[in-house]
Amino acid sequence: MLVNFNKILASARRGKYAVGGFNINNLETAQGIIAAAVHLRAPVILQTSEGALEYAGLEYLAAIGHVAAELHARLPVVLHLDHGKDEVLVERVIKSGWYSSVMIDASRYDFKKNCTVTARIVELAHRRGMSVEAELGPIMGQEDLVSVSKKAAAFTDPTQVRKFIAATKCDALAISIGTAHGAVKYAPGEKPALDFARLKQIAAVSKIPLVLHGASSLPHELLTELHASCAVTGDCHRIHNAIGVPESHIKKSIALGICKVNVDTDLRIAFTAAVRNKLLTDAAFIDPRKLLTPARDAVQKIVEKKMTLFGCRQK
Repeated sequence: MLVNFNKILASARRGKYAVGGFNINNLETAQGIIAAAVHLRAPVILQTSEGALEYAGLEYLAAIGHVAAELHARLPVVLHLDHGKDEVLVERVIKSGWYSSVMIDASRYDFKKNCTVTARIVELAHRRGMSVEAELGPIMGQEDLVSVSKKAAAFTDPTQVRKFIAATKCDALAISIGTAHGAVKYAPGEKPALDFARLKQIAAVSKIPLVLHGASSLPHELLTELHASCAVTGDCHRIHNAIGVPESHIKKSIALGICKVNVDTDLRIAFTAAVRNKLLTDAAFIDPRKLLTPARDAVQKIVEKKMTLFGCRQK
């Protein structure tokens, strides 16, 4: 069933677990995510970035989300626009009536303009029963059409949180505490370090669910699988030595108040590794379905692991 995220994130906040926001770009990725959610009876947020809409089209991805929700009437499914920076596009998504939730990312502006832009989008979305995620403090990294340099990034100021929420009436808040978008989250020799003290301060003054972006873990087993045949393909340098956010950090963040965790890069790695393996081990097929079935299964596997880590699985 298609829902906005207000009810499921409120439950997550009370239960001290998190719901996964998983990005989709095509049918197989969405099927893998939904299969995991059905298997674990876990609420799920299907997210489409601006880049995904540019690639596949708003209508196609919205249709996939609606079919997923209709086929599983007892499963809470949120169809969410991730990192909506283009206000025209965000408005188009809201007015389409196809989505149940949007994110307006005006974090690149100063505090006052961020409040103004966010409040306007919130008003439009709330009229249609949609939930809205906002961002306070631009999160570093490069992924899809999101690009924030280290110089432009800024940690969320806890003293601004209460005022921002009151001014915008947003339903959830993405915060910056040291995560980063994309596979390359840390410089060589740099150790992952989230500002848990800052998170505690933010959680203490926020009355709405908090969101963690840039939270892919780049598990060792995923990278090993990706690089298993790199000597053949000649790309052993692909995200070589990349370091993600440790799972222990994710668990601690959830314990301290994070209610929604975004995952994209880990899904891409799992999908790519499965496709590479199929191409290199089965030279007989020319059927795209045989190429994409292992990728869909790989996505389901990693999403089930994430849902278990987040604590939202029901069995």
